[in-house]
Amino acid sequence: MQVTVTGKQIDVGDSLRAHVTATTIAIVERYFGKATEAHVVLTRERHQYKAEISVHASRGLSVQGGGTADDPYVAFDGAAERIDKRLRRHKRRLRNHHTRGKDAAAAPALSATDYVLAADDDDADAAAADGEPLVIAEMRTSIPELSVSEAVMRLDLAELPALLFRNKARGNLNLVYRRPDGNFGWVDPDLADVRRARGTKAP
Repeated sequence: MQVTVTGKQIDVGDSLRAHVTATTIAIVERYFGKATEAHVVLTRERHQYKAEISVHASRGLSVQGGGTADDPYVAFDGAAERIDKRLRRHKRRLRNHHTRGKDAAAAPALSATDYVLAADDDDADAAAADGEPLVIAEMRTSIPELSVSEAVMRLDLAELPALLFRNKARGNLNLVYRRPDGNFGWVDPDLADVRRARGTKAP
């Protein structure tokens, strides 16, 4: 597994780089036999150090963890502990996910365009045409086919605010998101109601 260590406003010496690399590999390989790569970013902000770890564990599955302290080693160790706890908590479901990986990969993947919109301010409004928000970037992305539990797992592991996916059981688009109270929300449009409104029948 390749580990990339980047420093922002901090000179990452050989000792710290070796500690970060060895610890990251040890934690990830404890749960993933074939993790592809990991990125660790160490940042100094005044008297605080911030560590962000991003692990690409398998196709479509990423794990994020962060930590902050007044020492770069302590900041990284805190982020690494979060990664370790998160993977340990999801170990059983991750194994099930990998077992079903070949079947999921065989299903036709949905694709979509992911747009980055400018913030809603006077300049953005002036630049937008026909009342539409200003698009500052766009890229192609895939919509995974998952069960609800798998979608929640991916959302939690990657610390995402929301995740759009195709429900493996029903075939329609669903959304899971992180609620302010710490729980997860699940949006499942009723496909039968949509079909009745359109005057069509289920196949």
